[in-house]
Amino acid sequence: MIRILLGWMALLTLLVTAPLRAEPDLLPLEQAFRLSARVVDAGTVEVRFDIADGYYLYRNKLSFAAGQAALGAPDIPPGKMKRDEIFGDVEVHRGRLPILMPLTAAAGAPITLKVSSQGCADVGICYPPTEQTLVLDPAKPGERVMAAGFDNEAPGGSLFDRLRGPTPEPPDVTPAAETAPPDVSAMPAAPVAQDESSFIAGLLQGGNLWLIAASFFGFGLLLSFTPCVLPMVPILSGIIVGHGAHISRSRALLLSAAYVLGMAVTYALAGVAAGLSGTLLSAALQNAWVLGGFALVFVLLSLSMFGFYELQLPVALQSRLSDAANHRRGSVGGLVLMGAASALIVGPCVAAPLAGALLYIAQSGDALLGGLALFAMAIGMGVPLIAVGIASRSLLPHTGPWMEGVKRFFGVLLLGTAIWIASPVLPALLTMLAWAALLIASSVYLHALDPLPAHAGGWHKLWKGVGVIALLAGASLLIGAAAGSRDVLQPLGVLRGDVASAPAAPTFQLVGSSAELDARLAQATRPIMLDFYADWCVSCKEMERFTFTDPAVASQMAGMTLLKADVTANNEAHQALLKRFGLFGPPGILFFDRKGQEIAGSRVVGFVPAERFSSVLAGAIAASATP
Repeated sequence: MIRILLGWMALLTLLVTAPLRAEPDLLPLEQAFRLSARVVDAGTVEVRFDIADGYYLYRNKLSFAAGQAALGAPDIPPGKMKRDEIFGDVEVHRGRLPILMPLTAAAGAPITLKVSSQGCADVGICYPPTEQTLVLDPAKPGERVMAAGFDNEAPGGSLFDRLRGPTPEPPDVTPAAETAPPDVSAMPAAPVAQDESSFIAGLLQGGNLWLIAASFFGFGLLLSFTPCVLPMVPILSGIIVGHGAHISRSRALLLSAAYVLGMAVTYALAGVAAGLSGTLLSAALQNAWVLGGFALVFVLLSLSMFGFYELQLPVALQSRLSDAANHRRGSVGGLVLMGAASALIVGPCVAAPLAGALLYIAQSGDALLGGLALFAMAIGMGVPLIAVGIASRSLLPHTGPWMEGVKRFFGVLLLGTAIWIASPVLPALLTMLAWAALLIASSVYLHALDPLPAHAGGWHKLWKGVGVIALLAGASLLIGAAAGSRDVLQPLGVLRGDVASAPAAPTFQLVGSSAELDARLAQATRPIMLDFYADWCVSCKEMERFTFTDPAVASQMAGMTLLKADVTANNEAHQALLKRFGLFGPPGILFFDRKGQEIAGSRVVGFVPAERFSSVLAGAIAASATP
């Protein structure tokens, strides 16, 4: 049944997204919406958009500011009404859009215009909201200045105008002269229609409500098998087991559904808040106090599995815990809260479906549809969890000492979850020692050091074998840590003689703010790769370990300038850097050419395997080489 369901979800997702992928490549934003401005006279400026065929600007997304100068009300020509499936009836502009504005400024002072806009393509894909800057010299009336990232118009018209066909120039426009080099800091984000998150945002932009819900449910099913969701399995199963052997299948289903509901509602609400604010709430919670407190909760839960509560807790507190466990409402409410906390603490990484939904919410402001998509995705992520919750109940023996063994097993899983949660804020050495202690202690529980009885059964031998393996794994972690290794997965790698021949992780230069990034981009002599990273991001570490160290990928990256924006602290500078590029959190990888301009269609969001990432790198390098 599960296999059939997955097949239908995959087919449905393919059918829905195939039309989006079949569309031709979109123009870069600077070509789709060519922005320029000029001083008309001492009290008037003109801002002009030259909009490519097949594209349009939203009137209600246009806004203007002039720093210290005072701008009057803009005179915007009337547009045309367009029926939008999402926004309803909206006024849009096509072709050439001249906008006159009265302006009062200090005599002789440069005029710095900031123009905000958002546009879309007729194929149903929207660009992110964009702010562009133009600096005008009031001493040169009539000189048209192009927005940052463009060359000024030369006599005879630009390549863009020749491609669009002849468009009569108003008689009051004079040929442009040379102006200052483009300001990289004002460079708008590349159109998002070229990467996976953008296709998903496009799906939301023009899709049917039921198709959207079904597609995001399918995305959730696929995401449920990623490292950002798997830690929820021992959390839920451990809680189910903690209710004891008397729990019924229907009760296990109810508790599992309560956990998933808490997770789904939190994903939806937090996602809507993130889309509207541009900041992930879960990222703000990735600090030592929050992660440490949440890890402590799981340590306490695991101790209850080992029976320590009965030995150490006061009788009055034991009674309250027992009463809470025996009342349906208390247990269900607790599972809802645990699901909500798990959504925020355990799974903060950004995958393409999540990024696409957040991008749509940020672009459109449609919290209802975006929240519905995120809720459907979280329910899809929760379906395997519900299955695990019910299966956990079936693992419980009705009577006998087996019950204690099963509870201890899930206690170990909860301790492992606690270590996993705390690992982003722990030194690598302490993380290795914690895993070593857990494995060695588990091996003792499994009688790895005890001799087998003469007539030991098959199960006894099996568990002793598991214990021996755990003991060896724990010992290897201790030896590796003592030898200087900080790799939990390969603790003895430092002892191999072929370490020198192993592919080394590329070296990145750190950037912590937009100003630092602009300085690097201005000095670019090679293609640039910018990697958004955080210590608490599981997918980021997957990229570092499995993708960046691939020989083919490492060879391609060797010809690039590698920058890393470490947003672990999630401070104001980090949030501003993420918002600048329309990202909601790590992982995210952007590419820039030798001129410091982002290469359209090359963004990577979420974990990407080495073979596919190599193709992305090849495309970015080729695009950067194009004059």
